[in-house]
Amino acid sequence: MAMTGGCNCGAVRFAVTAPFESAGYCHCRRCQRRTGTGSSIGGTVASSAFAIVQGAEHVRTWRPEDGWAKSFCGACGSHLFSGGVDGDALVGVRLGALDGDPGIRPQWRQWVGSALPWEPIPDDGLPRYEGRRTD
Repeated sequence: MAMTGGCNCGAVRFAVTAPFESAGYCHCRRCQRRTGTGSSIGGTVASSAFAIVQGAEHVRTWRPEDGWAKSFCGACGSHLFSGGVDGDALVGVRLGALDGDPGIRPQWRQWVGSALPWEPIPDDGLPRYEGRRTD
């Protein structure tokens, strides 16, 4: 059964047709600036299990030189997913953009070396990585 999600204004809708492989928090400066928060939470899934089902013409993508492409709704600005373009094997779906329970809970925290001093990381027992998670 597909999980569905979309943006705030309803222009973009997507479907995830396989269980997420992993999920976690990213505390990097790029995610902080992109979301306006101290961290971003996403779940990874194979590109073949992710599809834009409505509003592909509204999806805008920023492609940094040294990281995954970041895609959002051009109409309302909602952050939707990372990767999944230009042959990426994985997509990082913003779990908050899903309509329901993603069926996975956060399993790790990456880029904790960039965590903001005004938002302490909770002692939640999750593995922490100073930089990018590599396992």
